[in-house]
Amino acid sequence: MRLGVLGGSFDPPHAGHVIAAVDACESLGLDRLVVIPTATQPLKVRAQGGATPGQRLEMARLAFGGDPRIEVSAMETDRVGLSYTVDTLEALAAANPGAELVLLLGSDALKDFGRWKNPDRIRDLARIAVLAREGLAATATPDERVATKMSGGAEIVTTRRVDVSSSEIRVRVAAGRSIRGFVAESVEEFISTAKLYRS
Repeated sequence: MRLGVLGGSFDPPHAGHVIAAVDACESLGLDRLVVIPTATQPLKVRAQGGATPGQRLEMARLAFGGDPRIEVSAMETDRVGLSYTVDTLEALAAANPGAELVLLLGSDALKDFGRWKNPDRIRDLARIAVLAREGLAATATPDERVATKMSGGAEIVTTRRVDVSSSEIRVRVAAGRSIRGFVAESVEEFISTAKLYRS
């Protein structure tokens, strides 16, 4: 079994996250993809007015819930203390003996990879696949979005380009602007009901 692992803040999860996950499933031939919202990231400061770990977990479940290949896990939000990828991979490897783990990283995360806890052990536990959007037409077919080898033992998974970010969504909400189309309607409703990201 090929098991993909996609971690992140998801503060909030948006259309780009979902499209990248679907493209990775297709390009890498994943049997299952586990989406894991982080609790507290060692190298990232929580955004002012940002959602709690529990709220980010619920939004991720709303955003990714329509695809049977994708499971949203609470393993990091339930864990006490900082979220370390190496610990998560160790737990997934123990729970899924014989599975090939594929860790999906954004190109921004790759730049900090050397500062992560035990990066060599991470490479032992999982193949690294880098999600890259740069220069790809939105009309590309799944066959054209193939994973190609890159140096360092990682792969590049080219995904459809979606120019949206969580920080932009938070700014729009704080300014009272619409986020329709940026996130799933259920996530938009959750943000409104919970009064998230407001100034």
